[in-house]
Amino acid sequence: MTGLQFRKRLLAFALAHFHRSYERKVAERKRALFADLTGDVLEIGPGTAPNLAYFPAGIHWIGFEPNPFMHRYARRTAAQRGISIDLRSGRGEHLDAEDASVDAVVSTLVLCSVADVEATLREIRRVLRPGGRFLFMEHVAAPAGSRARRLQRLIRPVVRCLADGCCPDRETGRAIEAAGFSTLRYERFTLALPIVGPHIAGIATK
Repeated sequence: MTGLQFRKRLLAFALAHFHRSYERKVAERKRALFADLTGDVLEIGPGTAPNLAYFPAGIHWIGFEPNPFMHRYARRTAAQRGISIDLRSGRGEHLDAEDASVDAVVSTLVLCSVADVEATLREIRRVLRPGGRFLFMEHVAAPAGSRARRLQRLIRPVVRCLADGCCPDRETGRAIEAAGFSTLRYERFTLALPIVGPHIAGIATK
């Protein structure tokens, strides 16, 4: 096993076993954000699939997860909940899905780690049907000039190495604003977490 494979396996194990504290912090926000999802839902980077706990019954879920070590945890989560899923390998920058083929795209804690956030957002717009929605919750850069921002920048190389390319100081909100959605509404909030406390959550419509 290569060093990269070991880090990917370790990250999958950590998310599967030690991520519950984070989910408790965002549970109410996720329930509100995902409450009215219907139809075909594509999730990029679902990881161990914690969002399945918040999705309404009856949706058709497709997930694209590039870390192969996440897959068994995601399938276990789905089996525990009695949910049928379509889990595939793939990255956000190149989604193997038809144009205008899904009603919603979901992204949580993903846009920080994609290699090309602009390309990923273009893919999200491409696969959404007209009027389809992009629902997101992401940790983002702290305010410019703040001590938290300086710390994010300082620790970025370590975080990128250990967490599948995560950039804690990425200006994800600005990237979504510039992506060409017809409407966009989102809020900023801060969780009691080191490095990745600043968050955004919202909905963009194609």
